[in-house]
Amino acid sequence: MSSAWLLPEHIADVLPSQARRIEDLRRLLLDRARGYGFELVMPPLLEHLESLLSGTGQALDLKTFKLVDQLSGRTLGLRADSTPQAARIDAHLLNHVGVTRLCYCGPVLHTLPDGLGSREPLQFGAEIFGHAGLEADLEVQELALDVLHAAGVGDVVIDLADARVLRGVLAGLPIDAQHLHDVVSMLSHKDAAGVEALSAGFPEESRRALRSLLRLYGGDDVLVAARRELPARAPIMSALDDLQWLATHLQRVHPKVRVGFDLSDMSGYAYYSGPRFAIYGGGSSEALARGGRYDEVGAVFGRSRPAVGFSLDLKALAEFGALSSKGKAVRAPWGEDAALRETVRRLRASGQTVVCILPGHEHEGQEFDFDRELALIDDQWVPRAL
Repeated sequence: MSSAWLLPEHIADVLPSQARRIEDLRRLLLDRARGYGFELVMPPLLEHLESLLSGTGQALDLKTFKLVDQLSGRTLGLRADSTPQAARIDAHLLNHVGVTRLCYCGPVLHTLPDGLGSREPLQFGAEIFGHAGLEADLEVQELALDVLHAAGVGDVVIDLADARVLRGVLAGLPIDAQHLHDVVSMLSHKDAAGVEALSAGFPEESRRALRSLLRLYGGDDVLVAARRELPARAPIMSALDDLQWLATHLQRVHPKVRVGFDLSDMSGYAYYSGPRFAIYGGGSSEALARGGRYDEVGAVFGRSRPAVGFSLDLKALAEFGALSSKGKAVRAPWGEDAALRETVRRLRASGQTVVCILPGHEHEGQEFDFDRELALIDDQWVPRAL
């Protein structure tokens, strides 16, 4: 018999020191997004399933918990990604003609974990709707880099790719959805034998291009090699031109960030429609942030608008960076003295944390970094450095 206090696998409580760090990050990231002009939205955790999965492909469907609405009898889903919700809000509630910038931060639920991670990420994201140019892609990438820098993440690498490259390679081939899914999976895992077997019936030009994609990752020389080795088709050449433009501008503004390319990284292939990116840092082998262009995401809501954005998991981000996990605080004795209590109220009203040490617990309070204490000096209660 299992203990009543045990939680499901890959679901965990967040304890005080980590919760404080996550909350500090949440406020920091939302403030950064606001500084770029992004407006906060709070979509619901629960929606009709067809709305949550609109235009997102099979991968999100498999991640989504489903249940039956006791009021309507319709199938509902617990969101596994907030991006489709932001697209719905843009299409049906705001209905702006020009550019809309939206951001969000809230829990999402996954039926299965990504690797060893949580099934309940705290997703922060930002989306730009209404601009098809690369300027929007660059702004989203700069915001993603900015929030990671603000969070204290060092040794940052951004890998660029583009969904149009593979689509250009496979253009005109009679390939069904499952076969395409398998090819994408083999490319993502850089499984040369798998790609070779799955492409056995393809024209030789396409097979050579797929072999090349497996090797096309690294620095600036990747784009040079891609122009030489991939078919000179318009979608492919346009994608390579766009990646070069983005890389040039990123290196100019963020000279300390390493910009690379991975043309066989097909994460979210069914979702993205153009340039996409993954950002790594802090020695992590898993991407801390992912994003890109997904212009078709709003089409199912009757209003297809250009769209680009990114998201990250605040819980995962909290494991990296240099922000202190302990909050600064003033230690105060508990007492009935009116002047003491008034001083405590005044300090708290000014935004400072004041912890009153209850009688018999003078050696506790380890969750805080006490840098000052209230001391009675010349009949005045004043904060004194520790």
